Amino acid sequence: MKRMKIISITVLLAVSITQIVIAQVGKPFIHDPSTIVECDGKYYTFGTGGGGLISEDGWTWYGGGVRPGGGAAPDAMKIGDRYLVIYGATGGGGAHRGAILTMWNKTLDPKSPDFKYSEPVVVATSDGYEENDAIDPGLMLDPNTGRLWLTYGTYFGFLRLIELDPKTGKHIDSNKPVDVAITCEASDLVYRDGWYYLLATHGSCCDGANSTYNIVVGRSKKITGPYLDNVGRDMLEGGGKMVAATRGGLIGPGHFGHMILEKGVEKMSLHYEADLEQGGRSVLGILPLLWKDGWPLAGEKFKEGTYEIESVRRGYGLELAVDFTRMAGGPRGFGGQANNEPIKPVPPQELADVSKTWPAGNINARIGDYMGRPHQKWTITDAPDTTGYLGGPYYKIVIAGTDRALAATANAEVITVPAFTGAPEQLWRIDQLTDGTYRIMPKVVPNSGKKLALASSGDSTPTLAEFDFNSDNSKWNFKAY
Repeated sequence: MKRMKIISITVLLAVSITQIVIAQVGKPFIHDPSTIVECDGKYYTFGTGGGGLISEDGWTWYGGGVRPGGGAAPDAMKIGDRYLVIYGATGGGGAHRGAILTMWNKTLDPKSPDFKYSEPVVVATSDGYEENDAIDPGLMLDPNTGRLWLTYGTYFGFLRLIELDPKTGKHIDSNKPVDVAITCEASDLVYRDGWYYLLATHGSCCDGANSTYNIVVGRSKKITGPYLDNVGRDMLEGGGKMVAATRGGLIGPGHFGHMILEKGVEKMSLHYEADLEQGGRSVLGILPLLWKDGWPLAGEKFKEGTYEIESVRRGYGLELAVDFTRMAGGPRGFGGQANNEPIKPVPPQELADVSKTWPAGNINARIGDYMGRPHQKWTITDAPDTTGYLGGPYYKIVIAGTDRALAATANAEVITVPAFTGAPEQLWRIDQLTDGTYRIMPKVVPNSGKKLALASSGDSTPTLAEFDFNSDNSKWNFKAY
């Protein structure tokens, strides 16, 4: 089955390839998911009603997560060597009497002998009459101060902020709730570059394909606000800049979660109220998180297609290291030549015009001036492989019209091999970075345990090297045909 395939924000949106849109694969069915947490090499998320999902690789998800307490819209995070899980025990749907509880576990793996949740502790309540609903908690451990914060509330009143003790998970008694937003729910906080960002879900939920959920954001220099959007509207007055909205058959994104994998590589988790390709079920979604002009923005999963793979270093394209084949026709329209002859289009160079001169075995790759020639056109598709990484499948990268595949070598170089075999060194991970460009990484570098990415070594030589977000050598764009 085809999956969602999308291009970088630097790729022109005029490309039109008809494709089926789907979120994650397996059985990613969940509502109101928590932020995704890694535990002992597996990924976990928990949802409304108890339980949750587990993934071995971050792409294929199945049931099996265990969370007692039932209730709604949990969140989860790792603090030290323990996992803090928080959830709303009641409330929602107009029943404004609610309570939010925290509990700890040494592990999230229900098969581990250390798996045991502590007794839940109430950290916030609503009495049914105040303008707040104690539900939809979101946790943030401030990397700037080490303080633990909780936002909570629904569309039925204010979003509120309180501080928790990061050692106990309990409410700090002296800390009083602060109203930070209205007309939204399912909130979360992010700290970046001196700003606190309040991400919240706006619109209507729980109506399948008719839900209008979308994720918005405001920011403040102070954790307590005010949170203003990009045009200065306060989120206490209904403000909020769009972060993620419905895309294709993925309807109503909500319940933002933030994951920093490394510098320049960030992901956001959410659910779609309805995935039309999966029976309209509520499903888990994972997208790249971009930062543009100081604001977070949902990125896109990579889109299948045929591309120039462009080095950000110089703007040259990745190509086969083969002899250049000239096209028919010399200089036209100058040097005293007549201009009254009929105009006839010059046909583009085709694969059949040049491929017969290429070597039959392995061919090196290089970087060169891009001219739209067959040795510079790459077709990228989901590999026929069951594994993936957080938010995406591995990809097959071949010269367009052939099965000649890009591959990593044991000496940390890149070549093309005559045929794609599905070997792990021929499978490629493609991550959209926070600036909208891409990182391209082989699943495996043979005989090496190192994690290496495609990089430019000078203007003409591609190689594999440790990823450096601060260097344009490590970044690529995709220009579609």
